[in-house]
Amino acid sequence: MADQIRVLIVDDIPETRDHLAKLLGFEADIEVVGLAASGAEALELASRLTPDVVLMDINMPDMDGITATERLAAQVPTAAVVMMSVQGEADYLRRSMLAGAREFLVKPFSSDELTTSIRQVHIRERDKLSRMAIPAKPAASSNGAASEPGAEGLVVALFSPKGGVGRTTVAVNMAVAAATELGKRVVVMDGSLQFGDVGVLLNLNPKNKSIADVASELESGNAESLDTFIINHSAGVRVLLAPPSPEMAELISPAGVKRAIETLRRTHDLVVVDCTSWFNDTTLAILDAADVILTMLSLEITSIKNIRLFLEVAEQLGYADGKVRLVLNRADSTLGIRVADVEHSIGRRVDHTIVSDGRSVVYALNRGVPFFLSNRDAQVSQDVLRLAQAVIGEREDAQPDEVVKKAAQKKSLFAWR
Repeated sequence: MADQIRVLIVDDIPETRDHLAKLLGFEADIEVVGLAASGAEALELASRLTPDVVLMDINMPDMDGITATERLAAQVPTAAVVMMSVQGEADYLRRSMLAGAREFLVKPFSSDELTTSIRQVHIRERDKLSRMAIPAKPAASSNGAASEPGAEGLVVALFSPKGGVGRTTVAVNMAVAAATELGKRVVVMDGSLQFGDVGVLLNLNPKNKSIADVASELESGNAESLDTFIINHSAGVRVLLAPPSPEMAELISPAGVKRAIETLRRTHDLVVVDCTSWFNDTTLAILDAADVILTMLSLEITSIKNIRLFLEVAEQLGYADGKVRLVLNRADSTLGIRVADVEHSIGRRVDHTIVSDGRSVVYALNRGVPFFLSNRDAQVSQDVLRLAQAVIGEREDAQPDEVVKKAAQKKSLFAWR
């Protein structure tokens, strides 16, 4: 049948391979197209058979499942991997997700768990591929730049005048959602130059790849080598990290930050910039360069007070209507403050809401795996996906001429150039 899910089973134990094949043989919508005893054989068979889903054992003698999954992502990107392991430790899950696995099953698992995982993974991958194929977008050149002259990506800055509201967490997971579910070419830039946490949430800690390594070129107006210092993350996004030490933040000027953003938007569909939680020249430069500012707040009186002050500043800066969007995080928290109270206090409606899910979010954060990957079906993940869809969709309704006109009339609060 043409609509069957084609499955490749990879396990070094013959009895396990046969048992899984027999289980799946009872499913009318699933076809086992091949059996592999090693990671190397899996790569060879997957290239030839092009399965929809690969059931991959994590522990194999010649090439383990994680290495095989990483290589499979490059050789057969349409094949979704469901990792299998007798060990359910967080480190195994984290490494599997970072390698590109879409699901993780702990042995022994039931027939229902197996088939449900296969179907869910297949549906998600099929939907993602259909979204990637539908838009009539210009093809990208070999260096990642859009081939259509003047084509530029959307710049979204995440800002909050108060820390601790989940700004970086939302920034990273929204970027992953846009890349994995919406098929966008996404880069995350850590705009908190002194104490950036984007690398922590993505389990990245290189000492020789950050915006600091290209600081001198950004100052001179030449950002040609910027792409060299961007990290390709297995979650589907690219990352430009903050400097590895706070004192190195002084190397990057506001003008250099704007130049980096301008360069990134020419080679990506979406540029997500995580700002710091206070106003300075660099923050203002990022907010000015952004097409959309997602302003995070929570159901706390201090957060509401600071948001009200920020909205007054945004009005003085002459930001266009719709540029500043309010995102209420942990919107279902029972803290005695209602959403209606927040809207009444700040004098405008909240644009987007995200539910609270401390268990999923903190667990994912401590493992260095975005919760959108480790628990994609959770309500918090779906809220973040809807946020990404809304922000990307809003661009089609934007009025560039009006935005440029208002930006030209802007009153500067800082003496930066």
